[in-house]
Amino acid sequence: MLRAALITVSLAVAGGGGYLVGSGKSPFDPATVAAWLPPEWSEATEKPEGSGMVIYYRHPDGSPDYSATPRKTSDGRDFVPVRASEDVSFDDTAKTTDKAADAVASQARKILYYRNPMGLPDTSNVPKRDSMGMDYIPVFEGVADDDGTTVKVSLGKLQRTGVRSVEAKLAPISRTIRVPGTILLDERRVSVVTMRTDAFIEAVSDVTTGDKVQMGEPLFQFYSKDIAAAGAELVIGQDAANKGGALKLRNYGLSSKAIDAMRQNRKVPDRIAFETPVSGVILERLATPGMMASVGQPLFRIADTSELWVVADVPESQFDAVREGARATVSVRSLPGKQFVGKVALVYPELRTETRTAKVRIEIANPDGALLANMLAEVEIESGSPAPVVSVPETAVIDSGDRQIVFIDLGEGRFEPRDVKQGLRGNREIAITEGIKPGERVVVAANFLLDAESNLTSALNAMTAEEAKP
Repeated sequence: MLRAALITVSLAVAGGGGYLVGSGKSPFDPATVAAWLPPEWSEATEKPEGSGMVIYYRHPDGSPDYSATPRKTSDGRDFVPVRASEDVSFDDTAKTTDKAADAVASQARKILYYRNPMGLPDTSNVPKRDSMGMDYIPVFEGVADDDGTTVKVSLGKLQRTGVRSVEAKLAPISRTIRVPGTILLDERRVSVVTMRTDAFIEAVSDVTTGDKVQMGEPLFQFYSKDIAAAGAELVIGQDAANKGGALKLRNYGLSSKAIDAMRQNRKVPDRIAFETPVSGVILERLATPGMMASVGQPLFRIADTSELWVVADVPESQFDAVREGARATVSVRSLPGKQFVGKVALVYPELRTETRTAKVRIEIANPDGALLANMLAEVEIESGSPAPVVSVPETAVIDSGDRQIVFIDLGEGRFEPRDVKQGLRGNREIAITEGIKPGERVVVAANFLLDAESNLTSALNAMTAEEAKP
């Protein structure tokens, strides 16, 4: 049937073509062709009339030329009105679900203006393209609130950009600070061996620097005339003199063991043994046989290494998270797989200007003597706030340097940028001291896109307000 109709039309056109040419009419004139076509064909090709208000006018030939008001072409033809239902898109790709939703919504909303697709401060009252052929984006009425800050995004765009939000909650902030440290001797456990009276060193035990000694072991033997005189008072005297001699011997530094031996033997030995006052490692040996030791002269330096210090350097940016009493874990490379647990005993009240770091002292036990002084250590300090605080994931906060903002999810694709004040940082959370309340939903993914949209909306609103001034 269709083939027969086409043949009939072709013969009719061919037969009447000569007459039409002779009469000055083109055989391909739209009106002429329409006259030859069957009536049902003409009805089928007619475009249905659009509905809604006229939003702009387009060129009758379809060229990218638009006008916000009625207008004529250079040859006197009228621009074609485009109604709300006829608004077209220049996108050559297939329309996605969010574009279809926007098209439906555009029929019920008024287009305020068209903005530059690259975010430049350039707007247009009619559809247009930029220098790269990209379509300007329509901005509908109701996208921004009256204050010009709330951003509204269609549900399709939310799914495509991956915007995600979570609730702000009350929770303690935990944080682990990893810093380098150095193992040092405990200053309170370093002893210096001296004489309290002049004495001759007769002999020195076979110990050197680095040797370990136990408390009570003999270090050296000496002779002192003052100690010999006090010993004689102890041996010869009666009760009153006896007490006086023992007191002098204690003041000269003799041990109770040496004093009891004199009392029992009732004899003052020619040489008296000086016993090691503490257990530890000999740091320095200054005593030599035959030397004259004066009062207060150092003869040995001994350090008790059963407990050590670890002094860690904490950067200034993390210094606020360190608290005394916090748990710390220490490890050294020379002992892989072994960790030493201690606690923060002191936060030094000064900051080194060269490195902008503060020193933190950690006390750890070293019962087997595996740790040595001046070892380099890796320190992990557990810090944070034990009390619950309003916390959000760290990805929720946009820090521009002079301000910190989060986007509050108001629902239905509406987002409000809000200034906040942040407190302690955790491993993955940030404490918020001001700006949001527990239970409010904050955007944690794709919030930089919302920030760009919010800044653009604010800029365009400011431009519109400036242009509206008389």
